[in-house]
Amino acid sequence: MPVTRSIVRVLLDSPLPQLDRLFDYAVPAEFVEDAQPGVRVRVPLRSAGRMIDAYVVEVDIEEDDSRALSEIDTVVSAAPVLPPSLASLARRVADRSAGRASDVLRLVIPKRQVRVEKAWLAAGSLQASAPVDVAPQAQGRAVAVLGEYEGLADALRARSRIAVEAIPRVNEAGDPEWAELLAAAASATLSDGASAILVVPDYRDIERVMAALSGLVPEDAIVRLDAKQSGPLRYRAFLRTLEDSPCIVVGNRSAVYAPVTAGLVALWDDGDNLLAEPLAPYVHPRDVALLRQEREGSALMFAGHTRTTDVERLIATGWVQPITATRRVLPRVILDPPQEIDQRGQRLPSRAFLAAREATAAGPVLVQVARPGFAPTLVCGQCRVPARCRACGGPLGARHRGAAPVCGWCARTAHAWTCTSCGSDKVRMAASGTERTADELGRAFPGVRVIVADGNHPVESVADRPSLVVATRGAEPPAVGGYRAVVLLDGARMLQAPELRIGESCLRWWSNAAALAAPGAPIHLVGVDGPVAKALATWNHGAYARTELAARAPLHMPPTARVAQIDGTVAGVQRALEAVAEVGLPADAVLGPIPREDEPELQRALLRFDYAAGTRVVAALRAAVIAEATGRRRGRGRTSRTTLSVRLDITEPDL
Repeated sequence: MPVTRSIVRVLLDSPLPQLDRLFDYAVPAEFVEDAQPGVRVRVPLRSAGRMIDAYVVEVDIEEDDSRALSEIDTVVSAAPVLPPSLASLARRVADRSAGRASDVLRLVIPKRQVRVEKAWLAAGSLQASAPVDVAPQAQGRAVAVLGEYEGLADALRARSRIAVEAIPRVNEAGDPEWAELLAAAASATLSDGASAILVVPDYRDIERVMAALSGLVPEDAIVRLDAKQSGPLRYRAFLRTLEDSPCIVVGNRSAVYAPVTAGLVALWDDGDNLLAEPLAPYVHPRDVALLRQEREGSALMFAGHTRTTDVERLIATGWVQPITATRRVLPRVILDPPQEIDQRGQRLPSRAFLAAREATAAGPVLVQVARPGFAPTLVCGQCRVPARCRACGGPLGARHRGAAPVCGWCARTAHAWTCTSCGSDKVRMAASGTERTADELGRAFPGVRVIVADGNHPVESVADRPSLVVATRGAEPPAVGGYRAVVLLDGARMLQAPELRIGESCLRWWSNAAALAAPGAPIHLVGVDGPVAKALATWNHGAYARTELAARAPLHMPPTARVAQIDGTVAGVQRALEAVAEVGLPADAVLGPIPREDEPELQRALLRFDYAAGTRVVAALRAAVIAEATGRRRGRGRTSRTTLSVRLDITEPDL
């Protein structure tokens, strides 16, 4: 009789790229029952002589025990926090991004909370739970909301991939229509016995969706995954997603990985920068949702007031189906082009000023500006050269009227500042933030309350009474009954940002603000003309996205092509480019390499390639990263820092 033994294949929680694979370990007899797939264990890392955390991915029986294997040291917990579906998704995400599966799992699995975990295990939460019952009245509300979009209910039932342009409307309480749309889609999915995942940009959007779900589904069927939660609350919510009972997961970007059996994955406003993952492997939740839908066959919904070029590319290829409202609702957008602005330099043209004055008699008015603060940018009062900090070169601004200039980067006060160009010691305000705009409007609208809403002054909602709300883009609070007028300032300044996607970003900022207006309320776009202004005025976001996509195609810029960013030493970047050259990309695929401005001893190169070549290019880049990491241990190019890093799917290519 051959001697058998139990073994496990584990994924090490390590940042080293060469360890991003499964390792075999023997299981001692005392851990055979506890060492199940998904549990946390500690295993010896022989090369380093230390213990390391790991997850059990597979359990097997080996008939020949002659192979030398290290044994697992201990089973940390009996909770299976890494189900097979999540392990498979993490592997696919890592392979597509030339990253590490352990980095993906750090975004998903919260830090262990022992007391919470023991209570969950004691309650028998691993057992199958009863399905969630949704009240018929709530089902009727969901059907009514979905019925406002042509074919949406059928598409969700058929588990299709869809892009929905939300109706730009608010209800009587001031809640936006899009939150009710997501809540209705999730409620319908839950009624069919499947879970739903709703991914939104920030905590304010989470609150709006939670409010829309209230009364539609039982409270215990809603799971919130939010970075603002305490450790125990977040871990308890994560454990709830491991249960068999279906639920609705509401959260920000990492919620897309929630280990539920999803019948729907929905993303709101996928163009928002807050959804861009800042941690390795930097994969956008939009791409994670696409990978997940392809594997699980769930419904996939991209919703927004505008349409990103990324989603438009998916529509053009036939991968995603567009869904529109059965009855089109057009906001009343009025363009105030540059030539209509007062020649004395006033920011608010007479037509917009009169509209705001008339609207404040009835209720709140929204004024959107580009930046927070008082005067975020100062220039020389004589030659108009931008004022810069002598210590770090950052832009100087003013915190209030008459204040000494302060650097926006290092926060140093620039006492006795003089211009390096003309020697003048006078400064002039070149830009107005929320506080200066509020100061100016307060004098122009005597007796009207002025509210500032930005990152330093968050405002959740505005009452239905006369007021002026000065807000930065994305920080606009909803108003009860909707705003009686909306004025969009600093549009020309926003469009001047040196970004590839600035046009579609501005259109998204302005459209989201316009959607907060009351029915028939005037929306004034000040100082802007051209394609973006016309797209807002006609509310034809799809046509603008198609135009942008067509313009980028000859330049091989995202999203018409994938872009990889390669950073490292001169030798490391060169070896990576040589490895990719074997794939057979065109001669113009590589931009650079050139020295980095922040660290001249390092280089950066950009690599553009078609989606069809993605698998081969990513495999070559990943192999180059591993070779560089293992080469350091052998003594080649010894250095105290990481020699090569690769980041895939760059949205703003920058050498």
